[in-house]
Amino acid sequence: MRRSRVVAAGCAVAALCVVGAPPAVANDDASGTKPTIVLVHGAFADGSSWNGVIERLERRGYTVMAPANPLRGLYSDSTYIASVLKTIKGPIVLAGHSYGGAVISTAAAGNSQVKSLVYISALMPDVGESGMSLATRFPSALASATKSVPYRAGDGASGTDLYLKPDKVHPVFAACLPASEANLLGVTQRPAATTAFSETAKVAAWKTIPSWALVGRQDMTINPDQERFQAERAHSHTVEINSCHVSLIAHPEAVADLILQAATAA
Repeated sequence: MRRSRVVAAGCAVAALCVVGAPPAVANDDASGTKPTIVLVHGAFADGSSWNGVIERLERRGYTVMAPANPLRGLYSDSTYIASVLKTIKGPIVLAGHSYGGAVISTAAAGNSQVKSLVYISALMPDVGESGMSLATRFPSALASATKSVPYRAGDGASGTDLYLKPDKVHPVFAACLPASEANLLGVTQRPAATTAFSETAKVAAWKTIPSWALVGRQDMTINPDQERFQAERAHSHTVEINSCHVSLIAHPEAVADLILQAATAA
């Protein structure tokens, strides 16, 4: 049976619309061991963006990790996250927000411990696709919301970082947060190298690992139609909520609930 869920038109007024019956659930995974939940943040953010979600998952008795995503390029970032996963014993649920979705799609490939993938307003590139190529097909306001800044590293490496423009953080990235909170996100943002979005995926773990996806209907950073398209072709269990791009901050309960579905699915 296809695992995707199609959103019914009548649920648009609901704050959280879970379409179709939820997956069968059990207390833990088949071995009786709760999986470790690993949360990977996206561009312009850091691990603290998961704080509200972490609190809720830990209250349910799960071990949670939110490693720093280097944001230097898809290949190097996914290699780093894959190395973090290798330090974990037992089953893993791997969740990614925004660009973090592209990272987990590569990092999970070939790792039999990863039982579920969860995409929160995220990129889900197929082999040969990149964040840039998907954005070309599904344009969003992000295209005009960033500025390029050259950088140099201590090892002599150089490249270009992308930052959100200060006046674009609230309307494009975090419109569902108070302006003061969005401003703090802009001040503390971590830039992503352009290679994070230009490097094409060599693998797509969602083709072999069950996936869950959350679509933010008011997302201005990633086009919601892109999120729906990706989830549909991955046959993901999908929910839609009324949220901007940073649903993990604005709606941590909904995000945690979806991750819990993935963690407890039989």
